[in-house]
Amino acid sequence: MPVIRESIVITTDADNRPHIAPLGLIEEPGGLVAAPFTPSRTLDNLRARPFLTASVTDDVRVFAGALTGRRDWPVARAAKIAGFYLEGAHAHRELEVAHVTEDALRPRFHCRVVYEAAHGAAPGFNRAQAAVIEAAILASRLHMLAPEKIRAELAYLTIAIGKTAGPREEEAWGWLAAKIEAHLAG
Repeated sequence: MPVIRESIVITTDADNRPHIAPLGLIEEPGGLVAAPFTPSRTLDNLRARPFLTASVTDDVRVFAGALTGRRDWPVARAAKIAGFYLEGAHAHRELEVAHVTEDALRPRFHCRVVYEAAHGAAPGFNRAQAAVIEAAILASRLHMLAPEKIRAELAYLTIAIGKTAGPREEEAWGWLAAKIEAHLAG
């Protein structure tokens, strides 16, 4: 099984405007693979400009926000590529696409790391933060899952929220729960 690193990915469009999205990057020897779904703005941006950054943050509101229409997060200019990384990130990597493996559903952009920087200590995730990230992944796949599966996953993840969430996690959870409930309501 491949190792997947859940990250905040920032791509840019032809006018160098940043687009923030959560994306699991697949580790492979010599780099990382981005496999955005078709269609998506991340995919369009990578085709227009073959660069991206991957930011490490414990502010799970960014993950939830990107899936619920809240994409206006502060960014900083990347050091080696024309692009941006998440301001306040614990670390970031700047990536250049080396080659693409085409696929109708999820093309794979094989990337090499051009630059990486640590900006501060990463405290790690508590259970609520992990639950928000899992709920964000769930929210990104609502159209592919049966309602029973969605409800069961949400019920299980709610346990960690109730036990370990702080204000940021509660806010992010609220955004995602509202999106999921709206989907289930039809």
